[in-house]
Amino acid sequence: MVAFTLNGKSTNVDAEPDTPLLWVVREHLKMTGTKFGCGAGLCGACTIHLDGEPVRSCQTTVGDVSGKSVTTIEALSPNGTHPLQVAWVAEQVPQCGYCQSGQIMQAASLLAKNKNPSREEIIEHMNGNICRCGTYTRIIRAIQRAAREA
Repeated sequence: MVAFTLNGKSTNVDAEPDTPLLWVVREHLKMTGTKFGCGAGLCGACTIHLDGEPVRSCQTTVGDVSGKSVTTIEALSPNGTHPLQVAWVAEQVPQCGYCQSGQIMQAASLLAKNKNPSREEIIEHMNGNICRCGTYTRIIRAIQRAAREA
């Protein structure tokens, strides 16, 4: 059994410690907002927060989160009213939508530390989160909008 906090609630999971957190969240806990992308930590589709820091859940084992706090897209805003989620819609960011939860979680970690990031800071922070549809300009605009309107 591995014990950790998931989205503010104490959680115990019966899984091997080397099981990727991505699969524990999706398969054991049935929270499917976090997506499988590449499985190698290169695309960012599986980004979650571990003690407030963005990490790739496909490369983080459930054993690594023992006693720690994990936040997934489901906890960002239960009703979709987080400033980033609102800005994502307003800027029409999603096309296929597959990478969006990882993009939003990566962006949320930036705005938690820097309430008014420059365009360059946004680009640097978001580097490594891949959007197959290429909506990078919209992603940047959405982050800028969320920063202004938060």
